[in-house]
Amino acid sequence: VQLQASGGGLVQAGGSLTLACTAPRHTTSAAVMGWYRQGPGTQRELVASISSGGIIKYGDSVKGRFTISRDNAKNTVWLQMNSLEPEDTAIYVCRVRRSVTPLHDYWGQGTQVTVSS
Repeated sequence: VQLQASGGGLVQAGGSLTLACTAPRHTTSAAVMGWYRQGPGTQRELVASISSGGIIKYGDSVKGRFTISRDNAKNTVWLQMNSLEPEDTAIYVCRVRRSVTPLHDYWGQGTQVTVSS
C-alpha cells in the first residue's frame, strides 16, 4: 500500500508549510490518519493525528502552531504548519492505522521539512 505524501521543503523560521498525504480508499475507513516525525538524533514522535470521526491529537511541541485536517471523501490528510522553528526540522511520515478488523498499519516514505534559522 502506498501513501502519497507531498509538501515538504525548505523554509525560514517563522514560515509555513502544508503537508498532504493521500491513501488508497480502502485503507482510510474507520482509520486514524496522522503525521509523525523524526529529526536528527531524535526518536520518532507523534506530530498530529485525526480519526475518521474527527478526534484530533497533537504532540505537545506543535500545539497552537500546527493544524491537522482530513477529507474522508478524498482519503487525504493535511498538516498545516505555521510559525515553523528550526527544531521542527525532520522527516515527516504519514501513517494510516485501523484498529478494528480488518486491522492495518501503513506508513508512508516520508517527506523532508527543513527550517532554517
